[in-house]
Amino acid sequence: MKPNDPRPAFRYDGDGYKARIGLIFMASSVVMEAEMWAMAAEGVAVHTARIKLPKVTVEGIQEMMNAPQLEEAARLLGSAPIDVLCFGGTSASFLHGTAYDVALSRKLAAWAPGPKITTASTATLAALAAVRAGKVALVTPYVDGVHARAIRFLEENGHKVVSSRNLGIDKDQALAEVPLEQIYDLVRETDHPDATAVFISCTNFRSAGAIEALETALGKPVVSAVQASFWHCLEVLDVNGAKPGYGSLFARRMASPKASGAA
Repeated sequence: MKPNDPRPAFRYDGDGYKARIGLIFMASSVVMEAEMWAMAAEGVAVHTARIKLPKVTVEGIQEMMNAPQLEEAARLLGSAPIDVLCFGGTSASFLHGTAYDVALSRKLAAWAPGPKITTASTATLAALAAVRAGKVALVTPYVDGVHARAIRFLEENGHKVVSSRNLGIDKDQALAEVPLEQIYDLVRETDHPDATAVFISCTNFRSAGAIEALETALGKPVVSAVQASFWHCLEVLDVNGAKPGYGSLFARRMASPKASGAA
């Protein structure tokens, strides 16, 4: 290029110039990354480290959380110039209640000093508070034992579960195979007149693409674990970096139209 030639226009290449989100996710899972990228406006990037989940049962989740891979993933991810580190396992972070989730955040902060820290469960509580939720309806793909712990976690944090349904799935890849249309119908069937919001748990369970339609149909906020996690990453960084169309939760975190990344 000659010195006086104008520089050509470049296309956006996915650079996280507004926010770099570090995500610890399950090795056999595929939903959370895809949904985060779908919701992310231009300038927000997602960078992932993975850990192995043997089975989506209380025992399998506990095995994953006790494995040295978790610390290794946090330290590796923390070596990148990320702004926030999110642990992307809902059941894994609420498994033993609120104190367990808080302790997990402290361990992550010790292993990866520098970035802000959140977990899917921490983000869920923050998101429910943001939409002023009280009583909730709960939808999960979990087996009964894990589903019961989700109810316990919500209720010990002031969100009485007035209606709930679960699918009894114990294989991680099978979670992601439930069609979005089935999830939409399941949420509508689970909703209850006394529920002030609906919560969809599990970060390998599709939901982001149906949230806007569900809120229109139900007339109340719908919060999912992935949506809440992405929102909370933006929230703790004070970054407006979401595309439109993914629920009322993002009312204050929408990117300006020029930075939405929309075609």
